[in-house]
Amino acid sequence: MSRAIDRARHAVAAAAPTGLSLAAVSGGADSLALAVAASQLPGDFGAVIVDHGLQAGSAQVADRAAGQCRELGLEPVLVLRVDTRPDEASARAARYEAFDRALQSTGAQRILLGHTRDDQAEQVLLGLLRGSGTRSLAGMPAVRGAYARPLLDLSRQDTEQICAGAGLEYWEDPSNTDTSYRRNLVRSEILPYLRGQLGEHIPQALARTAQLAAADADALDQWAGRAWAEHGTNLKSLADLPPAVASRVLRLAAADAGARNLGRERTAALCALAGVGTEKSKSAGPVQLEGKISAYRRSPVIVFTDSR
Repeated sequence: MSRAIDRARHAVAAAAPTGLSLAAVSGGADSLALAVAASQLPGDFGAVIVDHGLQAGSAQVADRAAGQCRELGLEPVLVLRVDTRPDEASARAARYEAFDRALQSTGAQRILLGHTRDDQAEQVLLGLLRGSGTRSLAGMPAVRGAYARPLLDLSRQDTEQICAGAGLEYWEDPSNTDTSYRRNLVRSEILPYLRGQLGEHIPQALARTAQLAAADADALDQWAGRAWAEHGTNLKSLADLPPAVASRVLRLAAADAGARNLGRERTAALCALAGVGTEKSKSAGPVQLEGKISAYRRSPVIVFTDSR
């Protein structure tokens, strides 16, 4: 356990800026281990617990987690109740809205999240199952804005050992056994099968894939950012770029115009409109995008209009 907690403390210290940081704690092993590591460091560390209200007894689980955080010496400890639909996307959106409120009300600089290497491996597998691109295969970033995931190099077994060493009982979310959710299926059946057949190194290998994909995606994004700044959506300039970069330029331009949720299908339509890649559209548009944004080919550029 001492090696695991040493690694966790070092990772949390590296992720926490000067000022207050809040550990996001659910009561599960991963987030409690995060709280334990934070409690053993100098500096200002508090906790935020979000009660989604989706299960019987959720308020008691949240209050118990809050009590454990207070016993560890974290301050402040917030318990925020949210109303949400039971699907994963709605619950996540409500949770992050609560996190944003916690940042504003406390003046905290960062929210620390307890995702582990196993979570990252699951994320990569889910991306593969969706047929996703490089950015999705990069998994969860270690830092994004005010959010940090310092435990991505630790396993779920490590966090359970940390909790045991601290004498803390952690909560097992009963919904994690529901394999109608694809993530739970990956966690409880697919990853254990791969470990059994191919070796215990599989989560590490998948997490390493995420790191390599993230580096590649960052490089492509930087290239696209420079190309957009220099040439905008000029058709000739787009044609001179690799499709992976040109598609990113078009996504940047669409987002700048106000388009939302630009997924694979709409990105492909923009590429066809611009003559990027193998599929080329004879039509000059429009390509309709969410947010009431339309894209047209008006040589020498692709233009975006707002019909709101």
